[in-house]
Amino acid sequence: MVPHGGWTWAWQWLGRAKSVVGRGPQALELIGKSTLAAAASWYVAHDLVAAQTPAFAPFSAVLIMQVTVYQSMLQALRYLAAVCAGVFVQAGLGIMAGPGLITFVLVALITLAIGRWRHLGAQGTEVATAAFFAFSTYSASAGMRQSVDQLGQIILLVAIGCAIGVAVNLLLWPPMRYRSAESGIHTLAGDLSALLADIHPALREHGFDEERARQWRQRATEIAWLVSQARTALHTAVESRHYNPRRLLPRNRRHTDFCAYRDVIDALERVTHQLASLTRTLHQWPQNEEGNECNRFLRDYADLLEAFAHFTRPFSEIDEDRLPRRAEELCAAATTVQDKRERLVDRAQSSSLALNDPSRPYGILLAEATRLMEEAEHSCDMLHHATECTHKTSGTSAGSTA
Repeated sequence: MVPHGGWTWAWQWLGRAKSVVGRGPQALELIGKSTLAAAASWYVAHDLVAAQTPAFAPFSAVLIMQVTVYQSMLQALRYLAAVCAGVFVQAGLGIMAGPGLITFVLVALITLAIGRWRHLGAQGTEVATAAFFAFSTYSASAGMRQSVDQLGQIILLVAIGCAIGVAVNLLLWPPMRYRSAESGIHTLAGDLSALLADIHPALREHGFDEERARQWRQRATEIAWLVSQARTALHTAVESRHYNPRRLLPRNRRHTDFCAYRDVIDALERVTHQLASLTRTLHQWPQNEEGNECNRFLRDYADLLEAFAHFTRPFSEIDEDRLPRRAEELCAAATTVQDKRERLVDRAQSSSLALNDPSRPYGILLAEATRLMEEAEHSCDMLHHATECTHKTSGTSAGSTA
C-alpha cells in the first residue's frame, strides 16, 4: 500500500535512497539505527548531561554501529579503550609538563605508538585523535579542576555514545545474517552451473573457438572471487549469532555453527579450481585437433560436464532445512557423473587419441574429468556428514526433516 497525502514524498525518498545505498535492507537498516542512536546520544549528552561538547556522544554511537551485535560490542570496547588511553596520556603529560609544544610532541609520539597495538584494531588511530582533542580542551581550560572535569566529560560522552549504540543494535531487531551465507553459496553455485551450461553445448557441437574459450577462462577466474565473498558472508553469519537474543527464537536455533555451509563452500571452491584448469586447457586447444575421434571425445566430455552441471545446480538452492533431501539428489547426480566419466574414459582408451602425450589436451582433460568425479563423490559424502552435524547441533534427527 502506497501512502497518500503528505507522506507520499517520504515514501518516494525512501525508494530512491534504497536504490542508491544498495539492493538489500542492510544499508538502510544501518542508516536507520545509526540515526536513532545518534539522536538518542545527542539528547542524553546535550539535554540531560548538559555537556559543553555533546557531539562526542553521537559521533561515538555512529562510529561503533556495525552489521552484527558482536562487532558493535567489540568496536565499542576498542574505541572506548583508545579514547581512555589518549585522554590519560594527555592528562598525565599535561599535568607534569603543561600545555606546551614539547608536551604536544610527546603526546603525539606516545599515542601514535599505543595506536599500533594490534588489539585495538581499526580503532588504534583514535588514541591519537582523542589525545589531540583532549590537548585542545586542556589548553583552553581556565584551571586544573576545569581541565580534569572536561577530560572526564570526554570519556563520559564517549561511553554514553557507545552504550546507546550497542543498545540500539542489540534491542532494535538485532541482525541475523544467515541469509547472507545462503545467498553467497547460491550465487557461487549458480555461476558455476551457468558456466558449465554454456560450455557443454559448445563442446558437443565443437562450436567453440579461441575467443569463446578465453571468455570461459575469464568467467572461471571471476567465479574464484565469489568464493572469498561467500566465506566473508558465512563469517558474518556465524558472528551475527554472538550475543544476539534472536538466536533464541525457534526458527533461528537450527543455525548454530553453519558446519554444512562451510563444507559446501569448501567443495565449491575445489570445483572452481578444477573448472579454471579445464577452461585453461580449452583455451589452449590446438587448432589442428579435429576428426571423428576428437569430435566424439568432445561429445562425451560434454555429456560429463552436463551431468556435473546438474550436480552443481542444487547447491544454488540449498538451505539447511532441506539438506537431507538435497543430499540424496546430489548423490544420484554424482552417480550419473561417475557413469559419464567411465564412459568417457573407456571410449577414449579404445580410440587412437594420444592420451599420454602432454602436448595434446586429451590426457589433461581426462585428469580433470577424474577430479570432477572424485569431487562429486566427496561432496556427496560431505553433505551426508554435514547433515548429521546440523541435526546434532539443532537437536533433531535427520529423518525428521522433510
